[in-house]
Amino acid sequence: MFKKLNDKQRKRLHRKVHIRKSIYGTAERPRMTVSKSGKNIYVQVINDDAGNTLASISTLEKEFASLNSNVESAKKLGEAIGNRLKEKNITKIVFDRNGYLYHGAVKALADAARGTGIEF
Repeated sequence: MFKKLNDKQRKRLHRKVHIRKSIYGTAERPRMTVSKSGKNIYVQVINDDAGNTLASISTLEKEFASLNSNVESAKKLGEAIGNRLKEKNITKIVFDRNGYLYHGAVKALADAARGTGIEF
């Protein structure tokens, strides 16, 4: 049922579980989680109290279809999700890096979202 995980995947999942013990999204401060693959980047803003997604963005959308899973694309997605959150009057969030190390595309996305006025 489950495929065997290599060491890199196992370490990321271990970090993910450890981080999620302390990070929780509320209506006042929803949780922004980042997920990425070799080709795409996905971002969701989640209210864990209600269990629903408030906003989402990914490189699968038509507007961002030309973007890849790299730092420049992450910057554009970060600015776009920041603008979407401002439209919904959300200014404070909790950032969930989802077990990924905070560098490269994850850092670029977070910095770009901060640049739009979103507080972490």
